Amino acid sequence: MKNSFKIILTSGVLLLSLNSCKKDDLNVLPTNDVTSATVYATPAGYKQGLVKLYAAYALTSSTGSDNSDIGGLNSGFADFLRLFWTSQELVTDEAICAWGDTGIPELDYSTPSVDNQFLRGLYSRSILQITVCNEFLRESTPEKLASRNITGTDAADITRYRTEARFLRAYQYWVLLDAFGNPPFVTENDEIGKVAPKQIQRAALFTYIESELKAIEGDLASARSNEYGRADKGADWALLARLYLNAQVYTGTAKYTEAITYSSKVIAAGYSLKASYMDLFKADNNINNTENILTINYDGVTGTNYGGTTFLINAGINADMGTASYGVPSGGWGGNRTRQNLPALFPDANGTLDKRGVFFGAKNTVDEIGVFTDGLRVTKFKNIIGTSTIPPSLNGTFSSLDFAIFRLAEQYLIYGEAVARGGSGGDAGKALEYVNALRQRAYGNTSGNVVPATLTVDFYLDERGRELYWEGHRRTDLVRFGKFTGGTYLWPFKGGVKAGTSIPAYRNIYPIPAADLIANPNLVQNTGY
Repeated sequence: MKNSFKIILTSGVLLLSLNSCKKDDLNVLPTNDVTSATVYATPAGYKQGLVKLYAAYALTSSTGSDNSDIGGLNSGFADFLRLFWTSQELVTDEAICAWGDTGIPELDYSTPSVDNQFLRGLYSRSILQITVCNEFLRESTPEKLASRNITGTDAADITRYRTEARFLRAYQYWVLLDAFGNPPFVTENDEIGKVAPKQIQRAALFTYIESELKAIEGDLASARSNEYGRADKGADWALLARLYLNAQVYTGTAKYTEAITYSSKVIAAGYSLKASYMDLFKADNNINNTENILTINYDGVTGTNYGGTTFLINAGINADMGTASYGVPSGGWGGNRTRQNLPALFPDANGTLDKRGVFFGAKNTVDEIGVFTDGLRVTKFKNIIGTSTIPPSLNGTFSSLDFAIFRLAEQYLIYGEAVARGGSGGDAGKALEYVNALRQRAYGNTSGNVVPATLTVDFYLDERGRELYWEGHRRTDLVRFGKFTGGTYLWPFKGGVKAGTSIPAYRNIYPIPAADLIANPNLVQNTGY
């Protein structure tokens, strides 16, 4: 972790150890000798508690990379970003994995079972992170602060921390909304351990997330004014824009006008595109970068795990590529690469290459899933500083590359797509300006510029593929465009057939994990599973 807001893997910072996430216990309390009265006795304790909320995004446990807070899941699989990325990319036209671990072939086929361990892991990780946010909120009420004689500036700071906890919880509920539709639901106001969590329906969860993000908007730090890696108004607006862009999927009612409103707020907040696209994906991307809005921050020495950007880099390369040039000289796991649909999005324009498409290999087709050299490898992410310097890395494997949850480029594309879909209050001229700004960076000149007639709705799916590939957007995008299920758009091994085949519409959301259905009688399985 970099700059002033640090996550360090020591018991002095990560004060509460976490149990395995059993059942769907959004309201469990940690069981150890450390109590809330001691953890939250001082303003410093609250700051450490806030660090713990963010640490849950970047670590698999508070006791090292070989341990997991998620019961029944290998620690190497248990990082939030690894689980989220797997759920968003492996099931789509952008990625495929050569490994045969239980559950991966199902994802490669876009046909996961009701107890796929990676989806169960994502579900449990999101619930765990909601749980720790709920506990922080219970302990930071005005009444609790007064009882601990915390007043004045310290109390005001902690009130700000509360808004960040609510944002982080809303983000995780968005993950559950998007992936599982109808998850269990608990807030800090529910009694701990009294009853099994109730299930919330997708449209109602959308409304809850929307209301939470609007409620905290005024109390978050101004955009670009918080410590690096902490949520602010920009992150709040960015999540609202994303939420509204997908509102028709989530609720049946389009909210493209609202998507324009909130993406416009982000765009007007002083963010700017980084000059070099590839510099967004290097280990020094925290420096002089006003494009990233909120990041998950990784440190290759003091905050390590086998997920995150360590996974993105290592799983996408092999020894034949010269792993040191990717900043992980001891790495190279030979797992993830593209299906041929992704490289096909990057044609030359007037002889000038779109520099965003960075691939390695000689064969772009995937004939055998288990053969890593079938399909081009993505070389987008590198654990290097500048052109070749490798930052300190434990065992030469772990990455210090931070991952952007939100960045300005996505907001440009949200704005443009919402305009193309008929949202009010937008400007087609601005949409063209934003798209061409991305393409001028991509091509290094104006040769890739497009004209207004090009900006159809379908254009934005392809442009999002070019700009945001392997950043955890693709499944959501394909669902929104009606191309994830059905047979109108195919990719290799979709549906378990080499040429690709139709899959049923119920797979637009994932199943509630079977183990949770057994544990919680309040839950009903999603239709079709």
